[in-house]
Amino acid sequence: MEKTLYNPLPELIPADILKRFEKLSPAQLCDGMEKLGIPRSGCMDASLMPIDPDKIMLGTACTVDTMEGDNFPIHVAIYQGKPGYVLVVAGKGYQDRAYMGDLMAGAAAAIGLNGIVIDGCVRDKHGLRDLSIPVYSKGFMQRSPSKKGPGRINTEVECGGVLVRPGDLVIGDYDGVTVVPRDMLEKVLQAAEEKDAYEAKRREAIADYEDCRRNGKALPNLAPKWVTEMLEKI
Repeated sequence: MEKTLYNPLPELIPADILKRFEKLSPAQLCDGMEKLGIPRSGCMDASLMPIDPDKIMLGTACTVDTMEGDNFPIHVAIYQGKPGYVLVVAGKGYQDRAYMGDLMAGAAAAIGLNGIVIDGCVRDKHGLRDLSIPVYSKGFMQRSPSKKGPGRINTEVECGGVLVRPGDLVIGDYDGVTVVPRDMLEKVLQAAEEKDAYEAKRREAIADYEDCRRNGKALPNLAPKWVTEMLEKI
């Protein structure tokens, strides 16, 4: 790293906005961003997955830029953290050392961070799984982190193939991690909520078809309208 650059925490995303996002999935938000033409649809690499798929992550991004297994700047970011933030670590996908284990993640949980995303490896799988905080990584490596510094905190980073700015929204579940740019929150919400409404109608149509089949009734057309339209063009 060229020099130390530690910036303050960004402003938290308002609680009323987060409540709307709580009703949506990372997949629906990706669909909404794809509809809006946002590059990569905010979808992080498929290899960046949760330690515990049963935990849901949602919060405001605070970022760390580091490399080669160096976790010194991650320590600094954790100890200056506050409840409501998700720590996003741009670790360049480094595989030869773990960036953290259950002690560091436990400290983050005690402070109240809403989650940790690491573009690299972690260790102490069982310990991390048992913590309350959601942790996402690209895999496991038992070799300990290095401690070099200085790194950068709360700057624009690339994590899992996605540009992340401090203050962006970060959401994760069993499918992976999605990042929504802060200046696009309302537009993405609207697009994703439309997708959610569409999916609800599709579930109703599927349930109705199954009911008709089981009860010997006339079967309705199950294919979505867009499928029929594409077939007609072919």
